[in-house]
Amino acid sequence: MSIGEYARRCITRVVTSLAMFLAVMFLASCDGDGGSPQISEPLKIGYLADFSGPLKEFASGIQEGVELAIDHINEGGGVNGHDVVLLVGDTALQREQAVAEAKRLIEVEGVAAIVGPLASSSALAIVEVAVEAKVPFISPSATSPGISDVNDSDYLFRAPLSDAAQGKVLADLVTEDGVNNVGILYLDDAYGRGLLEHFKNAYAGTVAEVPHDAKPEGSSYLNELRQAQRHGAQYLIAMGHAGQAVDYVPEAIHEGIFTQFYFVDGTRSEHLINAAGADNLEGFKGTVLSGDDMSLSHELFQEAFMARHDRVPTLPFIREAYDATAALALAAEKAGSVDGTAIRDALRSIASPDGETIRPGIAHLSRGLDLVRGDMDINYEGAASSLDWNADGDVVSGFVSIWAYQNGEIVELETVPVDLSQGE
Repeated sequence: MSIGEYARRCITRVVTSLAMFLAVMFLASCDGDGGSPQISEPLKIGYLADFSGPLKEFASGIQEGVELAIDHINEGGGVNGHDVVLLVGDTALQREQAVAEAKRLIEVEGVAAIVGPLASSSALAIVEVAVEAKVPFISPSATSPGISDVNDSDYLFRAPLSDAAQGKVLADLVTEDGVNNVGILYLDDAYGRGLLEHFKNAYAGTVAEVPHDAKPEGSSYLNELRQAQRHGAQYLIAMGHAGQAVDYVPEAIHEGIFTQFYFVDGTRSEHLINAAGADNLEGFKGTVLSGDDMSLSHELFQEAFMARHDRVPTLPFIREAYDATAALALAAEKAGSVDGTAIRDALRSIASPDGETIRPGIAHLSRGLDLVRGDMDINYEGAASSLDWNADGDVVSGFVSIWAYQNGEIVELETVPVDLSQGE
């Protein structure tokens, strides 16, 4: 046998052996029914929220939405052959801690995606960390209009509308109530400033705007309250977080500076009812970014939440948290990967208008997972919104709810449709 023939046979044996090895490895990675290859590690999702700062009332409630979605995904078969794993971090509504916790979740815990943070300021704080690590994150509640313009390399998404919507609906509400002079205490951060700006753009009345910091619990706001009254305001708009409103609303009432109020999503608070007294808040209204309460997706989510918790959710952004979590899981299954960039690139495709409609709940999410495994298009219609993200990662159509404090409870009054795709 010639040297050339010997070399040819050796090469053939090597190629054949390599092909057999790859085939064995592929079969070993498939499920028992010959399904799609299985990823060797689970999808880890981080939930980054404010558990110890001014938004602590909301953090645990919003986590219920995250956990419900993960339970539904796992009961529907999991992602890439594994149950989804949840890891939690606390921002304390401090920039430095938000960055540190985001790094811990990514670098130590190994999360491939994050739901959160809750506050716009915290979301903006971790953009650089997420982009560098190539980890997508969807905030269920960061509503500052400024988020639309941040350079995030398409790793930052959000489930609610921006406050460009809430600001206008709040201005229309105040105007329709015949109130033409308001004082506003607004949180001096990306959230408060953005909401104030869009309220003022749509409101023709007199405004006495007063910024405030995220003061420690128990602080006095007497100076700020007096400044907000400088033009003889009829109402005070509490435009910030409940963690501060629980101090300044009771103080305004006690000092006789303000006894009439409007509220926003951040001051829609059961803790505030306890702090100010139900009778003192009776009938006063507010706004919150919301979903279509008449939709089938909302109905399915409400039924599932009631079955799990024996109550309906009253705090804001629980539905949005469910949607964000479900979207990340569906995208990871669509990508067949726990790589952050692959998940990011699949996010818009799981809400494709041309796909089969998938809604909240075990049966729907299980069906959605099966379809994307088969490389079929799906259209996830969430509990809060359609998640039809634009190029900025924004939802541009949805709803704003008008609600009120009544008989010691938070009661929905009306839902207003909003479309920001053509501007305000």
